[in-house]
Amino acid sequence: MAVTASGRLLALLGPVRAPARRAYSSGAHSAEGSGRLWKSLTFFVALPGVAVSMLHAYLKSLEHHERPSFVPYNHLRIRTKPFPWGDGNHTLFHNHHINPLPTGYEDE
Repeated sequence: MAVTASGRLLALLGPVRAPARRAYSSGAHSAEGSGRLWKSLTFFVALPGVAVSMLHAYLKSLEHHERPSFVPYNHLRIRTKPFPWGDGNHTLFHNHHINPLPTGYEDE
C-alpha cells in the first residue's frame, strides 16, 4: 500500500528534474582540451616568460650602479633595541656595500 501511495504522489508531482547548473568557464571546455590548453600555456607562455625575466635580471646585475649618498634622516634606520644577532646594529640580510647603518656606510 505504501509503495502505491508514494508512486501515485510521484505521478502527481510530475517528473523530478535536477536543479539547473551554471556553466562556469572551467566547465565549458572538455577535460581533455582544458588540460592541453594549460599545458601549452605553461610551456609556450609561462616558461619563456620566466626565462626572459631571468635574463633581464642578470643583465641588470652586470651594470654598475652608483650608490646614493648617505643622508641621515631622523625617521629612517631607527634602532629602539638591538637586533638579536651579531653586534645588534646590522640587519639580518645586511650588505655593507648597499645598506647604511644609522651613522652612515661602513666603508666611508
